[in-house]
Amino acid sequence: MNYESSYPSHSLASYITGLQAGGRLVFSNDEAQAALGVNRGAFLDAAEKLQKRHRLLNLRQGFYVIVPPQHLNLGSPPPASFIDDLMRHVGRPYYVGLLKAAELHGAAHHAVMEFQVVADKQMRPMKVGRSKIAFYFRKDIAVVAAGIEDRKTDSGKMKLSSVELTLLDLLRYPQANGGIDNVLTIFADLGSKLDADKLVLLRGAFERAIGQRAGYLLERAGFHDQAERLHRSFEHGPRLQWAELDPALAAVPDLAPEILTRDKRWRLIIRRAPEREE
Repeated sequence: MNYESSYPSHSLASYITGLQAGGRLVFSNDEAQAALGVNRGAFLDAAEKLQKRHRLLNLRQGFYVIVPPQHLNLGSPPPASFIDDLMRHVGRPYYVGLLKAAELHGAAHHAVMEFQVVADKQMRPMKVGRSKIAFYFRKDIAVVAAGIEDRKTDSGKMKLSSVELTLLDLLRYPQANGGIDNVLTIFADLGSKLDADKLVLLRGAFERAIGQRAGYLLERAGFHDQAERLHRSFEHGPRLQWAELDPALAAVPDLAPEILTRDKRWRLIIRRAPEREE
């Protein structure tokens, strides 16, 4: 980070108070040392004291997040307020996605229990106060760049998956989507907001089966025009192969439910018809 500081502070506590007054919640150890005119050991001692008082979080080496008084009971400000700074600090492209993105786009499903981020490097989950940041891996983030938007936050901005990328990702990362019924509910909530042409553009960055599942769920949610546009995009490619609508149901063949039906239009094997959650 290349922030300039103009706070003539003599203590780390007053330094972070000044940062907050300027609308900032993050800083690096190097800039704090330079602003305070102290060595590394003195800075680390002061930072440790503030961490014990729950006023400061050290999320990565050299990267600190300030905990404002109004967030002391949660142990952290919302991850949206610092995720962009954090990912720039570690030098990785990213976007906020999946259930968290669906929530931010207006999906009316149950509360999201983790702040979900897609990054181009496998990263361990982070416990930040009462919040959890969960990272999901996509090596080739550049291929979905058309589906990544800038979203303003209280303290700056963050990268957010578009409605179209969010819906496709929910099918790509089943471990993060809350189950096929939840996904159908989100398709129903957000289907009116998606751009079918953008969905087709992004579909090429995913396995064909994900596009098949997306089309089926759009139809089941009542968005037939968008589903038809997606279906036409398959006409000039190889013939669709049969795929499971919900691969989790067939993960253990001996325990898999019997096939309920086969959807010939999308060439999907349906073992249980998904239902929207209330």
